[in-house]
Amino acid sequence: MKEVFVIRRERFNAAHRLFNPSWNDNKNESIFGKCSNKNWHGHNYEVFVTVKGTVDVETGYVIDMKVLSDLIKSKITDKMDHKNLNLEVDFLKNVITSAENIVIGIYNELYDDIKKLGKQLHSVRLHETENNFVEYYG
Repeated sequence: MKEVFVIRRERFNAAHRLFNPSWNDNKNESIFGKCSNKNWHGHNYEVFVTVKGTVDVETGYVIDMKVLSDLIKSKITDKMDHKNLNLEVDFLKNVITSAENIVIGIYNELYDDIKKLGKQLHSVRLHETENNFVEYYG
């Protein structure tokens, strides 16, 4: 059977601050620039979750998109939408909230639940802006 990659896109809006607590404000500002604003800044994020697998002959699905959407909603968007990523998201506590660390956190949040469904999480892609995005394969 041939493998198919199924991709679900979801969106969330969130604020964060790039900040290394072991550095002083001047060093944070010199490294992170305006992204280290003490009053935070925000993005309209898009997250793309890719599940890899073979097509089930009885359903025609690799994974039911509604099931995948509900999982992303409960594990990711409900926790992250209109939140401060530095302060309110449990799986990002004590992490510099760069796009790279955010995408790893999202992947890790979804991995076990997708595996429990008998599916394989292939990757998570996070668009922070229309020009800047990251992708993580686990």
